Amino acid sequence: MQRAEARPRQHPEGAAPGGGSGGDRAAAAAAGAMDPTRLLEPSLYTVKAIFILDNDGQRLLAKYYDDTFPSTKEQKTFERSVFDKTHKTDSEIAFLEGLTIVYKSSIDLFFYVVGSSQENELMLVAVLTCLFDSLSHMLRKNVEKRSLLDNLDGVFLVVDEIVDGGVILESDPQQVIQKVNFRTVSEPAAYGWTIALCLSKALPRFCNLPKSKLNGPY
Repeated sequence: MQRAEARPRQHPEGAAPGGGSGGDRAAAAAAGAMDPTRLLEPSLYTVKAIFILDNDGQRLLAKYYDDTFPSTKEQKTFERSVFDKTHKTDSEIAFLEGLTIVYKSSIDLFFYVVGSSQENELMLVAVLTCLFDSLSHMLRKNVEKRSLLDNLDGVFLVVDEIVDGGVILESDPQQVIQKVNFRTVSEPAAYGWTIALCLSKALPRFCNLPKSKLNGPY
């Protein structure tokens, strides 16, 4: 009697040893690759836009940090939609057009910080709080439209110290104000500071110095 020979088990075409077909494994791998939770990677580019509107929804200041809304017309349309959705609500967060928006109002002003739909709301709130507190300090707690327009150059400086290109640089209002003050003193001409204005800021300090100091050598 011939002894039966041991032969390796034949697998169906396209199947792989170890269980499951090759097609099934490929499909599982593709599904894993398409899982959005695996595609999301941490990014420094947290903020998509910052804008301030008046109580009629008109733009007073706006900074956009990517091409989500490439034209001014698209930006203003988006701002109008955001204002319509938020200006009569007591909430501090909204979701619109796949974006996360945190906001705050003060008298006749509305402050908005915009991020992606996956962005951490706490990061956006930190930017919003820093912006509002910095402006409150700069405007001496008079955070309203007229005061803001009178100090618009300084407001832009505050925004630039907090966010640059969508990246959060600073979330401490005291640090923001110190950096803004340093820039305006060290580069007065760049921010519309005339010699007379600089002197008006400096003279009160000299007036309080003792006479011996004023007459001393320079």
